Amino acid sequence: MSPLIEINDPAMAGPNTILIDARAGKDTHDRYLAGHLKNAAYVDLDRDLAAPVTNAAIGGRHPLPNINDFAAFLGKLGISPDSHVIVYDDKAAAFGGARFWWMLKAIGHQNVQVLNGGLQAATDAGIELSTEEYTPNPVAPYPVPAGYTGTVVIEEVGTAAHNPERIVIDVRETPRYLGQTEPLDLIAGHIPGAYNLPYITNLDVDGKYLPAEALRKIYDETIGDVAHEDIIVHCGSGVTACHTLLGMEYAGITGPKLYVGSWSEWSRRDLPIGTITR
Repeated sequence: MSPLIEINDPAMAGPNTILIDARAGKDTHDRYLAGHLKNAAYVDLDRDLAAPVTNAAIGGRHPLPNINDFAAFLGKLGISPDSHVIVYDDKAAAFGGARFWWMLKAIGHQNVQVLNGGLQAATDAGIELSTEEYTPNPVAPYPVPAGYTGTVVIEEVGTAAHNPERIVIDVRETPRYLGQTEPLDLIAGHIPGAYNLPYITNLDVDGKYLPAEALRKIYDETIGDVAHEDIIVHCGSGVTACHTLLGMEYAGITGPKLYVGSWSEWSRRDLPIGTITR
């Protein structure tokens, strides 16, 4: 199954489809009530797709929730292993959309897609939005594995960034990577040895993912001959990195790992800081 789905695909309204509106930022619930796809359940990135932050130096600003808590939450949304989950946000999947997709994949759920272009694609297509809160029909907690797959810890990232047979990709905006600005974390810069490939590179002017062939060319120029399972992707807090992981899967690159703690963890651990591109 493609990780992306278009707004005009009949599966958007399939009998087993569960729509998820996964926004982030301020006043997300108010924005959801102002207009969302009909029958889309509201999910909040900070509250539902991340654990409470007690110490950003351990896990970053968006640590993964306890897997059993996530299982219970999926049950409340009515999601079972047979569900076809379609998720979107209002930031071209760069916030909760791709993060929710990645989390489901990380527990083994394969039947999940992200709406290409997000909520904007729906409004551009003339889809009438709903202002009524949708209440899902709950089911039993999702049968999850012992933990999330496809992640790496901080120690592995530091080693991989200096291993020519591996690659660490930082998808934040280039000024943040260069250390010229840092609006969210305490220190500006990047993990020494990491390459910069901003997530915005994944998108066309309409806020949709580039064609798979174009994405593959962009990624291959950075990845080179590195085996796909030896790729590590990170961002500021493990959210927008999922946007590029989705793009990679769409382009046929399977196996890259997510560094969940990302820069928000690394920059708080008194570790080396890079400010010069390589």
